[in-house]
Amino acid sequence: MTSSPSAASSPGRPGPASPRTTPPPGAATPELAEGGAVVALASLAGFEGCFGCGTDAENGLRIRHGGVVDGVMTCEFTVRKEHQGAPGFCHGGVLATAMDEALGGAAWLLGNRYVTGRLETDYLAPVPVGADVHLRAWCTGVDGRKAFVEGEARTGGPDGPVAVRAAGVFIEVPQEHFVPQGS
Repeated sequence: MTSSPSAASSPGRPGPASPRTTPPPGAATPELAEGGAVVALASLAGFEGCFGCGTDAENGLRIRHGGVVDGVMTCEFTVRKEHQGAPGFCHGGVLATAMDEALGGAAWLLGNRYVTGRLETDYLAPVPVGADVHLRAWCTGVDGRKAFVEGEARTGGPDGPVAVRAAGVFIEVPQEHFVPQGS
């Protein structure tokens, strides 16, 4: 059984953003799929066109998935000029997409396929174009088909200041959900 960081031991989110992203009483403790291997979500889904993690998405984030340590998945991406909102800064929607990708990756570590049911983000600091954004995500509980996840995005290195915190609920779906339509 793998434990996720607790609010007391994690420098991350001090707690879920709302009761809607908090595991209910009696939710199962997250347990990683056998091996807890590094996840390449686009490869698992068979779709390299994913805006978040696919290598074929020309202006996508191209998130690079790292490893998994103690139930925490890490990944990163570099903010490019195509990702800016205000001049010189990353668009908030792009940062939400990055958090969605990281939290979804943490849910997929459970060994099933999940899609976003709810995503909550807290923006704490602007992220400049050219910055490397370091993402961490972990599952806090499982209840039926729902996986409750939390995460954070940091700039200036994996231990740099937190720019974004997020919490979400991801819903388990069958593998067929990821079969490209019309191909």
